[in-house]
Amino acid sequence: MFNAEFLITSLVVVLIPGTGVIYTVSTGLFLGWRASIAAAFGCTIGIVPHLSASILGLSAILHMSAVAFQIVKYAGAVYLLYLAWSMWRDIGALKFNSSSPKNSLRQIATRGFLINILNPKLSIFFLAFLPLFVSPNTSSPMFEMFILSIVFMAMTLIIFIMYGISANRVRKHVINSPRIIVWLQRSFAATFAALGVKLAMTDQ
Repeated sequence: MFNAEFLITSLVVVLIPGTGVIYTVSTGLFLGWRASIAAAFGCTIGIVPHLSASILGLSAILHMSAVAFQIVKYAGAVYLLYLAWSMWRDIGALKFNSSSPKNSLRQIATRGFLINILNPKLSIFFLAFLPLFVSPNTSSPMFEMFILSIVFMAMTLIIFIMYGISANRVRKHVINSPRIIVWLQRSFAATFAALGVKLAMTDQ
């Protein structure tokens, strides 16, 4: 049902750093490996509505409706700017924690979910991406797209967890350097702000 071409293309797509990757990495770096897994899980779940929309053809409606697209796009941009402001505001206040409370993990996962669900371009991407790998001779294209979606989500979750855990391993090299911590916080805050501005300014 899925071939090496689909797996390789999906791997490249998932590996490309985006808002989800940046969020997972920053979470793993500052809050620990458990938090990074929560972030990866939230970002992955945030893909579900877009994949569902693609399978059902709803993303085509979103693509044709300029108003709906703009509303979701600006909501996503505002949320990214909010994350940037929150991180910048907390510069010097974040600590490297070895563990996170359950409530915090839930909040981290929710943020990851919102980051991806408020990106309308994901729906357009999956609408153009998934059909490329559906067999033209299949009797149930929707079922095949569903299976491809599950595989893509599994790859996303695994790779994001690897990103987060890798970031967590770097913590020991910077844990005793407040200057590096502040620099990293500023860098992540600026990155979120830049991505928010880019999302707001790009055309459909």
